[in-house]
Amino acid sequence: MTAEELRSIISVGLPCEHIAVEGDGAHWYATIVSPEFDGMRPIKRHQRVYATLGERIQTNEVHALSMKTFTPAEWVAQGGDA
Repeated sequence: MTAEELRSIISVGLPCEHIAVEGDGAHWYATIVSPEFDGMRPIKRHQRVYATLGERIQTNEVHALSMKTFTPAEWVAQGGDA
């Protein structure tokens, strides 16, 4: 899987205002900004992203995904592009 494929899978399953994915094919790092995260605790945000990956996590197609998740307001407040 490529970073572009992973980014596409997440963005199809979750409305994202910003998504950046980096990795080596096994270990991935993502920054995801979604209005859907509003009111969610971090663990719920991560579970929501994992839900977009479905069986890809269970079958080890995506071995490891570290992520930072933000609402649009949090993203702007921490210096991200509006």
